[in-house]
Amino acid sequence: MKSTVLAALAAAFATTAIAQAPAPVPETPAAAPKAADWRTIDPDLLLVIDTNKGRILVELVPEAAPAHVQRIQELARAHFYDGLTFFRVIEGFMDQTGDPQNTGIGGSDKPDLAAEFSFWRAPETPFVTLQDDMVAESGFIRSLTVTSQSMNLAPFMNGRVRGWALYCPGVAAMARAEDPNSANSQFFLMRDRYPRLETRYTAWGRVVSGQAAVLAIKVGEPVADPQDKMERVRLASDLPEAQRPKVRVIDPRSAWLKAEVVRVKAVKGTEFSVCDVNIPAEVK
Repeated sequence: MKSTVLAALAAAFATTAIAQAPAPVPETPAAAPKAADWRTIDPDLLLVIDTNKGRILVELVPEAAPAHVQRIQELARAHFYDGLTFFRVIEGFMDQTGDPQNTGIGGSDKPDLAAEFSFWRAPETPFVTLQDDMVAESGFIRSLTVTSQSMNLAPFMNGRVRGWALYCPGVAAMARAEDPNSANSQFFLMRDRYPRLETRYTAWGRVVSGQAAVLAIKVGEPVADPQDKMERVRLASDLPEAQRPKVRVIDPRSAWLKAEVVRVKAVKGTEFSVCDVNIPAEVK
């Protein structure tokens, strides 16, 4: 079976200092969000990962990586991920899992996927711009932090521009071997910000609840005697109604988030990044 170990990623981490996390934005009282500020996550796009450290909820973002989102959905529906460990976990970096051998060399019986390191952004893409420097625009698609070429270039590129994910904390992405088109079943969840991964790995979603559980997973490269695992992984839509989490998050188009961006920019100044903007979630 072709290896899907995160070889290139591990090598990059071994030879590069961990990206320094920006200074945290002070938490100050803000006006409570109004009903119109929230959006409810589609249960077909909500991955429920129950681990021994707690529940992790990931919003899938097909606009960024449709084939990879479909693969995650297929494997979750097949209960493929149940019981698999987090076998490679690097502090300040990421938690890797999704290998039936729990070693980094296994995968599913499905074919490897073509890379989706970037995507085409068209006028109808649900992209919300938070930062625009005239050359590039950064913001959100659903809960995923992304950047793209300026839409000013769209008339010269058949009406669309290239976009790609920003690797902020909570981003979910596919592991691969050195071959860019070797992603299969293994994935990782970002513990911290790591810009070097941008346009080199396929991001397919982001943690909207449970980042504390991501950070609680035992660290090791590889993990010695890995015990932390995904006990059950399901799409919310496949859970019985009584067990299905109801999740709503702040809409990046909302007035509340626009005000929050103004506040964070005032604190961060020229160091502002969309990674500094947190999208609150409510889970019932």
